[in-house]
Amino acid sequence: MAKAREITKRRKAVRNIYKITRVMQMVATARFQRALKRAKGTRPYLDKLDAIVKDTLLGAQGSAELQRHPLLARRTPCRRTAILVVTSNRGLAGGYNSQILRVAMQNIRQLEEAGQQVDIHVAGRKGAAYFRFARREVKAAYTGISDNATFEEVLPVAQALMDDFSSQTVDAIKIVYMRFISVGQQKATAADVLPVQALEIEESGKSRPSRLDACSEYSPDAGELLVSLVPTMVRATTFQAFVDASVSEQIARMMAMSAATENADSMIKHLTREYNRARQSQITSELSELMGGVEALK
Repeated sequence: MAKAREITKRRKAVRNIYKITRVMQMVATARFQRALKRAKGTRPYLDKLDAIVKDTLLGAQGSAELQRHPLLARRTPCRRTAILVVTSNRGLAGGYNSQILRVAMQNIRQLEEAGQQVDIHVAGRKGAAYFRFARREVKAAYTGISDNATFEEVLPVAQALMDDFSSQTVDAIKIVYMRFISVGQQKATAADVLPVQALEIEESGKSRPSRLDACSEYSPDAGELLVSLVPTMVRATTFQAFVDASVSEQIARMMAMSAATENADSMIKHLTREYNRARQSQITSELSELMGGVEALK
């Protein structure tokens, strides 16, 4: 009976795990619905803002503001890059954090091999713990930002990056995060934030876009508009990275808890079969001993 008793204890423990993972799956599903609604609401704003900034940059060609704007300076060669790595505060999300950190380390190594210095900024306790374990110096760690980050929480992060770029402490800024593409697809991405990538030379055989390509009239002048538009774009881009990271994290946790729940259910069924076999074997053994005793008394 000892074996059956051990199986009973194991089955009870697995049932407790099943209940916990099931609850965590439902919580992640509820949080996912809220995060998805917010991500779908903020994405059109960022896309439209990006289009406005690009169009305004075309209209500002040759203006004095464009030449002096600290966030539009393209410094060559690029000697130092700041990378903001957006991870989660909690685990139990499958390979969510590992994918982000893998892409981050790939970019850091590539920049270092190119002769650049890298300033690491990390958001989330999991990322901070990883870089501490890897013995990588972190310039700033933002571990107090909530899972469902608000714009007010993200604003100091974006401002710190812009200040570093404006003061020429760094020559470029990247954000590594989990980009939300759809419910079934999320991708760890390294996005360029500064300098603005809107005015790049197009494919070979084509010239750089000119001021005549702009399709809007501006009041005040396009150059003056850029003074407020570019910082707004950086703040919105940083905030959208946190929004995408939030919904992607909940999807990863929901899938991880769903898989854990299914595995626990399968284990419960397996242990139940094992218990029935052990109990049947025990009963058969007891009956055999009983019949042997009866025969001995005859």
